[in-house]
Amino acid sequence: MTDATPLPLDSQLCFSIYSASIAIHRVYKPMLDELGVTYTQYLVLSTLWETDGQTITAIADRLGLEPSTITPAVKRLESAGFVTRKRNTSDERQVRVYTTTKGSALHFKTACLTDTLLRRSGFTVPEMIDLNHKVQSLRAGMINP
Repeated sequence: MTDATPLPLDSQLCFSIYSASIAIHRVYKPMLDELGVTYTQYLVLSTLWETDGQTITAIADRLGLEPSTITPAVKRLESAGFVTRKRNTSDERQVRVYTTTKGSALHFKTACLTDTLLRRSGFTVPEMIDLNHKVQSLRAGMINP
């Protein structure tokens, strides 16, 4: 530890990332509401769009969340017809989650999120990619010291 003076809030990277995340969620919310999903449900679907047929634990691991957070989101997605849950035939203790036709169709409708983020941020695509890589590196450093 040092005896340095604590940084003002706006100079703290953790606050800047936190408040930017909240601002992004506020921008996304009306669009996600129109699509009929919450942000957590959108993240679950995004994980399934990468690799369909994952377990709750695999989805939770990918998102850095607890399975207890993912399970209710999956149940609501299933009720809305976006996903279906099926027992793993080789291990009946495992349940795999699959997107339905309706859930797969939603993937293309979510492009508005990225378009809006780019437009509202004023960043170019290369700038956004660079920022994303830097934030991913920061996250990796926090997870794997």
